[in-house]
Amino acid sequence: MAIGGVLNARRVAETMSRKITAMNPGQGFTANLVTSLLVIGASLMAWPVSTTHVSVGALFGIGVVNRAARWRTVLTILAAWFVTLPLAALLGATIYGLQRLF
Repeated sequence: MAIGGVLNARRVAETMSRKITAMNPGQGFTANLVTSLLVIGASLMAWPVSTTHVSVGALFGIGVVNRAARWRTVLTILAAWFVTLPLAALLGATIYGLQRLF
């Protein structure tokens, strides 16, 4: 995770700050406020949530309301998320299975 963060943090930040939707400072504040409230609420209920997922959802919601959402970018993000979970499960099971052999 650390290597991925080091290698891709700038790209992720660029996508989240500029490519999902155009927004003014007030809308950016709203997205951050919504993200923080949802993550805190989920934490209090012991629900595992991804801050990035919640933030992208808030940004996209603002984009939908102000009719500036960049749908192609959001669909690309959703496709990546859709592929990530089963791929991680498959890799985790494979590596665990290989470790058990040795």
